[in-house]
Amino acid sequence: MTREEELIRIAKKLDKMVYRNNTEGALDLLNELKSFNMTLKLLQETRIGISVNGIRKHCTDDVVVSLAKILIKDWKRLLDAARTQSTERPNEMKNGVDSNKSTGSPVRSPLEKDTRKESHGSKSSHPGPLQRKSSTDSIERRKKPDMPKIPTTPTSPMSPSFSSAGVPLSPCLATGENIRDKCIEMLAAALRTDDNFKEFGTNCDSMAAEIEDYIYKEMGATDMKYKNRVRSRISNLKDPKNPGLRRNVLAGGIELRRVAIMSAEEMASDELKQLRNNLTKEAIREHQLSKTSGTISDLFQCSKCSKKNCTYNQMQTRSADEPMTTFVLCNECGNRWKFC
Repeated sequence: MTREEELIRIAKKLDKMVYRNNTEGALDLLNELKSFNMTLKLLQETRIGISVNGIRKHCTDDVVVSLAKILIKDWKRLLDAARTQSTERPNEMKNGVDSNKSTGSPVRSPLEKDTRKESHGSKSSHPGPLQRKSSTDSIERRKKPDMPKIPTTPTSPMSPSFSSAGVPLSPCLATGENIRDKCIEMLAAALRTDDNFKEFGTNCDSMAAEIEDYIYKEMGATDMKYKNRVRSRISNLKDPKNPGLRRNVLAGGIELRRVAIMSAEEMASDELKQLRNNLTKEAIREHQLSKTSGTISDLFQCSKCSKKNCTYNQMQTRSADEPMTTFVLCNECGNRWKFC
């Protein structure tokens, strides 16, 4: 069994413990991970960090929690080391150019000496023009070593290519796939809307990674269905008219597994749910009006067939001091309408 397969096996066991709410044996698995020679590539490919973080959040054993924190802290150092190396590379390039500049001056000195000799030797014949030419050549030579300065100020490899992403994901949460990592960052940004997460002290990156992981496991691929599912979570979490959903997720009132599968109706605000409920009740009430229980009359004319063969009912749909609502059914074409 390879190292990657071994880590995946441990991660699955930890996930099952969290799912079953039974963390017995987690300490042995964490001890195995502690003796494991971890690399940044293994963290990104196996996502073992998410599993360990889940144990840390759901386990009540202080020993297990402290060991999980130690592992996560050690693994974050790998990311810090990678950042340090990436920031040192541009500095090395810049220092290399500076050293070339410093060593370039003695190389130019013989050329300048030759130029001075030539200008001195021809001073008697054409002093003016030759002197100007030699000075121009020396200026051009001074400019040439400065040319490499243009590529010596590159953007740091670790700097984000977009402003909204913020700090890159830690290796414990990164998946190694650009689409999935981007979705995690956008979900985390949606959870940080209005700074509500500060009230609950939650890790938005970790919560976003768990939500995305549940969606990916259900979809099995980063296709259009996957993107639409993630997009609907983001739009509802960022909705300024629906702050209750975001607060419930941050407070733990809604399980992250539930967030990944909720429908648009379930994620809607209380106001919108009430409006939908009222419209549904009214539609059902209109549909259930019995044709035989009404009164047949020719006082009403149908707007569709222009005939006056109708049946009407009157119901109290509002408060008692308001007039009753009249529901009319055309017996010819089946058209329905109402008025107060």
